[in-house]
Amino acid sequence: MSTFDDLDAFVATRRCAGLALSPDGTRLVTTVSELSADGKKYGTSLWELDPDGERAPRRLTRSSTGESSATFTPDGDLLFTSRRADPIAEKPTEDRTALWLLPARGGEARPVAERPGGVSGFAVARDSGTLALVTPRPVEGDAAEQVEARETAGVAARLHTHFPVRFWDHDLGPGRAHLQRCAPPDPADPDAGYGEPEHVAPGADHRFGGSAISPDGRTVAVVAEVPDPADPASWRRRLELHTEDGRVVVGDEPGADHEAPTFTPDGRWLLWVRERHPRPGRGMAHTLKARPLDDGASGSGYERDVLPEEAVQVRGVTGAPGGDVVYVVVDEAGHGPVLRVSITDGTVTRLTRSGAYTDVVAAQDGSALYALRSGVDAPPAPVRLDPEAADQEPTALRGVTQLDPLPGTLAEVHATAADGTALRSWLVLPGGASAASPAPLVLWIHGGPLSSWNAWSWRWNPWLMAARGWAVLLPDPRLSTGYGQEFLDPATGAWGELPYTDLMTATEAALAREDVDATRVAAMGGSFGGYMANWMAGHTDRFAAIVTHASIWHLDGFVGTTDASFHWRREWGDPLDERERYDAHSPHRHVRSIATPMLVIHGDKDYRVPISEGLRLWYDLQRSGVESQFLYFPDENHWVLQPGDAKLWYRTVWAFLDHHVLHRPWERPALV
Repeated sequence: MSTFDDLDAFVATRRCAGLALSPDGTRLVTTVSELSADGKKYGTSLWELDPDGERAPRRLTRSSTGESSATFTPDGDLLFTSRRADPIAEKPTEDRTALWLLPARGGEARPVAERPGGVSGFAVARDSGTLALVTPRPVEGDAAEQVEARETAGVAARLHTHFPVRFWDHDLGPGRAHLQRCAPPDPADPDAGYGEPEHVAPGADHRFGGSAISPDGRTVAVVAEVPDPADPASWRRRLELHTEDGRVVVGDEPGADHEAPTFTPDGRWLLWVRERHPRPGRGMAHTLKARPLDDGASGSGYERDVLPEEAVQVRGVTGAPGGDVVYVVVDEAGHGPVLRVSITDGTVTRLTRSGAYTDVVAAQDGSALYALRSGVDAPPAPVRLDPEAADQEPTALRGVTQLDPLPGTLAEVHATAADGTALRSWLVLPGGASAASPAPLVLWIHGGPLSSWNAWSWRWNPWLMAARGWAVLLPDPRLSTGYGQEFLDPATGAWGELPYTDLMTATEAALAREDVDATRVAAMGGSFGGYMANWMAGHTDRFAAIVTHASIWHLDGFVGTTDASFHWRREWGDPLDERERYDAHSPHRHVRSIATPMLVIHGDKDYRVPISEGLRLWYDLQRSGVESQFLYFPDENHWVLQPGDAKLWYRTVWAFLDHHVLHRPWERPALV
């Protein structure tokens, strides 16, 4: 039995995320997730990888609470965050994340920055070692006193005066994320922590949305979320530079966010992403911008577009150690390549040919790049890249993830939409699929919608389906990224039209193959994919069964209750003024046309697509007499992440599809 036949083995597979490279280039560290001893949750630890790919990985940390966010100091010490308690503290604090330091010369890790509300993020200046620390801070009063007072009183309530109140799966407040700058520890004192904090605050009425610190530690780029005058319940992101001389606003404009700042290693350039807000018929677009800092934080008076608007969707930016060059990860036609881009003239060299890359880090001597590479057919694994060679194959390094061979093959399916637009999909084929033994097909629609099937997914893994004999179609319909702005604009604020016809066209192209069975077909999707699954249920009887996870059902209800209502209001318009658009694209209006059996799945801690959507969908299906089931997770969020719940998710989906598509007797999954 392989990893893909055994769910217990699959969820127990070690998984890596994030990379940190030591200043001398000899140590590469990643965060590894693996099952806890009781198998009920995932824990994290830090592992060291060999940049040369020769030595086996070795574990650096171990605790019941886990460690993550590895970052090196200029001296080569390793910083990380953990909820572990300080064993020598007079009153150890459990369950509050602190910043820890593991000395490069050996010895025990020690806490170097602790705050009453915990540590939620940090960055270290490349040259000076100055720390930029993100920590919760109450709106009023002292943080330590408020935390203690709330715990003593047994108070969990929060009073909000600004939208939003939730984010993905957790409540916001009662304070706000706050940025502090701290001097590095005294190297002569083995027990020293970071110095007293200097507050770097965007303002009492603003919220913190991210930051970066310059190599010398003197300048901090801060993303401040500020109220949008055009909509009292909306925020936009403004980019500011904070120095000893004061604050300079770098990017601030209606209709756009300025975010994701990055300093080049030599401190000469500040780069960031300008994201144009969507509106009906005009999709979101990225511009990679740069500002020279040669003359100080205010720059020399001009900015430039390194990658112009509508060129690409930017997923990551890494500065090169020498020269006016950055490495940019973008979406591109089912891949996520690394581009080498000149800041001064915009010249682009495509470094990689296939796969999707994340967490790119550059050696300080300019000799190599390191990244995690994945694909639809490969989990994230560490690789080394030449910083200049075009269209290269990366050098694989020894990682921690071990999987058996895939239970099938990966192919591409191409089709043409009615308007002439080229469409492409990945097709996962199980072993043994042939004209004599065609495989049943599942159309699996990605979420987002601004996303693409271009990387590995532990949660939405098609190879688990292939191991059970299913072919899986992974299409990129309109609204998918990596195909240009013209692929996004027509369907922005009009989800139910072009994406639907694109999906049907892609499905028919796959079903035309002799190794796919056109008589046994199902559809499934989550989030936006769930929205499309619901839409398809009301518009076609082509599928024998439909699975809809964390899905949008009542469009107006979703926009009004999601954690980021203002984003969707921008795309769809005000529901009071754009009633026809909302009604025309809301799946719930087609419930009376649904005859396909449906499995509804939703988690109660899902704040992006609130549980009210799943409850309303389930009720509407039941009152309409549609054969349906509801898999409800009281303690799960948008994705369903706990190992036991994830296994139950797959087993329930399999049982539902086996019954309705393969006509096998219904077998209720165990434990539900």
